[in-house]
Amino acid sequence: MGSFVAHRREFGRDQSRPELTRRELLAVSALGLIAGVPGLAHAAGPENRLTWGIHVSLAPTWFDPAETPGIITPFMILYAVHDALVKPMPGQPLAPCLAESFTAAEDGRSYEFVLRQGVKFHNGDPVIAEDVKFSFERYRGASHSLMQDRVAAIETPDPQHIRFNLKAPWPDFLTFYATATGAGWIVPKKYVEKVGDEGFKKSPIGAGPYKFVSFTPGVELVFEAFDQYWRKTPSVKQLIFKVVPEESTRLAALKDGEVDIVYSIRGELAEELRSTPGLTLKPVNPPAPFWLYFADQWDPKSPWHDERVRRAANLAIDRKTINEALTLGFSKLTNSLIPASFEFYWQPPPAVFDQAKARQLLAEAGYAGGFDAGDYYCDSSYSNVGEAVLNNLQEVGIRSQLRPIERAAFLKGWGDKAYNNLIQCGSGAFGNAATRLGAFIVKGGTYVYGSYPDIDALAPQQAAELDHKRRAAILEKMQQLVHEKSVVAPIWQLAFINGAGPRVGESGFGLITDFAYTAPYEDITIKAA
Repeated sequence: MGSFVAHRREFGRDQSRPELTRRELLAVSALGLIAGVPGLAHAAGPENRLTWGIHVSLAPTWFDPAETPGIITPFMILYAVHDALVKPMPGQPLAPCLAESFTAAEDGRSYEFVLRQGVKFHNGDPVIAEDVKFSFERYRGASHSLMQDRVAAIETPDPQHIRFNLKAPWPDFLTFYATATGAGWIVPKKYVEKVGDEGFKKSPIGAGPYKFVSFTPGVELVFEAFDQYWRKTPSVKQLIFKVVPEESTRLAALKDGEVDIVYSIRGELAEELRSTPGLTLKPVNPPAPFWLYFADQWDPKSPWHDERVRRAANLAIDRKTINEALTLGFSKLTNSLIPASFEFYWQPPPAVFDQAKARQLLAEAGYAGGFDAGDYYCDSSYSNVGEAVLNNLQEVGIRSQLRPIERAAFLKGWGDKAYNNLIQCGSGAFGNAATRLGAFIVKGGTYVYGSYPDIDALAPQQAAELDHKRRAAILEKMQQLVHEKSVVAPIWQLAFINGAGPRVGESGFGLITDFAYTAPYEDITIKAA
């Protein structure tokens, strides 16, 4: 089995046309009327409780790290209930957490973790190496096959040590294991085996700073502080996540003191939040590009099979106006599905808005009168973005109907390849250019409906390349091909605009680089009276 100390690099130990006006664009977004929402009848207090207004319905599948898809939303819950061996934290993209240290072999073929002494799950069971092995082996979320195919064996010589042996050097092991997926978030083996997967989602037990208390579907999720959390005891004793899908209702609840923190406030509502005394606008820039995916481009009978048609759709989108109207100009127009902050990012040419050229390309492709493009699928919490894009497409003759779907169901349908025509996609998950291309572009990816052989051929080359410059060149070539083929039409890199009320001390927004939500939860505070 070999020594656990020789020939290794130690990573760390411990860490404490006429353009739409803004009003016209918002009009198509259906901001709606303020309506009663269950559970919002009382103020956000008492003194030692904070309440969030959550912009999406919460799904039990997000309570289990094993089912984490390639998006950021479940991490809103994972950072509260669960903990990982290593995870992004303030000032550290790979912070030792349940593991006090981790090392990589010089040959790149193994990674070893030393667990902290005395760390416990919420039920009192100790966190040991068998839990780590079990959590990896039961993981079935995004990129599970890719990771499991590269791991030859997992050794647990004693309760505090675990070694992952790889079949070949893989420079992205930690990127996938510790940031881009939920595989490194640890669950208690004995408890899961006792209650089963469905039982675990009904009453999850983790090793995070907060314990699960209750979940009322469509209404709220309640946590209470875990006073034995290894990093620190949280100062806020109870967290409540209220489901408030309507944007104007979230803002009204924040203004009335019914909630303390709200996610996703856009357009004129964001301006209203910014100008309201006692409220604080909290924009963050997560690694969350949005793009339009032409799901039928590999079908020779589809208009989207013609690259000119895909390019026309790209030219039709007025990103600047959408950005100013919905996110006050805070979103970044990077023209890529790879976040600009990611390693190996390639900057494509700027996006161009030219509807005359779009019409010309459609005419050249045989669609001078436009065409019916079928359904446009999207996460319902971003239907206003979809409405704006659909309006742009309509102006050049591409006619489509919006199909907004609640987030958990949308993600399942997207991953199950249940949609066709147009899909409005987005992801704010951690990772690098390789993890994004693997999930959304390369054959076999969770959300890949079709692929191109020349791009696919480069994927294993970059994964095996240990020279950083040569690997960067391969990944840049892959991104160039995505751009040249118009595989997608990038919309923007989202600015996620949120708000905090007067009771909030440290909100947690922006503490973890590139994280969309509030975290770490144990660092969040309430202002002294």
